[in-house]
Amino acid sequence: MKGTFRPDSLTAERGMPAWLATTMNFCTRCGAPLRFGLLAAEDRERLYCQTCGFVAYVNPRLVVTTLPITEAGEVVLLRRGIEPGHGAWAQPGGFLEIDETAHEGAIRETVEETGLLVEPGRIVGLYTRPQAAIVVVAFEADIVGGEMRTCPEALEIVAFAPEAIPWSGIAFDTTTWALTDWLRATRPELLPTTRPEPISGRGHVR
Repeated sequence: MKGTFRPDSLTAERGMPAWLATTMNFCTRCGAPLRFGLLAAEDRERLYCQTCGFVAYVNPRLVVTTLPITEAGEVVLLRRGIEPGHGAWAQPGGFLEIDETAHEGAIRETVEETGLLVEPGRIVGLYTRPQAAIVVVAFEADIVGGEMRTCPEALEIVAFAPEAIPWSGIAFDTTTWALTDWLRATRPELLPTTRPEPISGRGHVR
């Protein structure tokens, strides 16, 4: 799978996003205040505890998503019922739980948000957003069961023909990227000529 250039890769600042840093104040080992600075054995500034020596490494979280595809070649998107991106379109997905595989998480999130049981297939793309401290994996997925139904997280669920994708109403950068990469592999003639601006792409979630 070839990588796709993403503008965020040039603008991301090194280190922890400021919004995340404000949530990490105390050592999880001893409860003492954390400090931020250079350590002798590290190549960058880290959060660390002066009391017990614990280094609080901060790693991105994995978001697992799917592009469910119907037998007619349509892609299923949901209109989000929660922030960020309330009222805008996105693929089903969410944070991977600690006790499941990426495939299991993608299946679970899709069922929870759409009622559709899917079988994840090829990876459409793997997208990094340092500003949001996440890595998003998007699977192309066959629909193998279930029935579409809305929920508090999904106000509406629609299967869009490739030429009818609602680009102006997309919630997130990563949804735009995943749909673009999916079209590049399936219907390249339908690729948008300009990069669509997401509604909530600069937020903290995918």
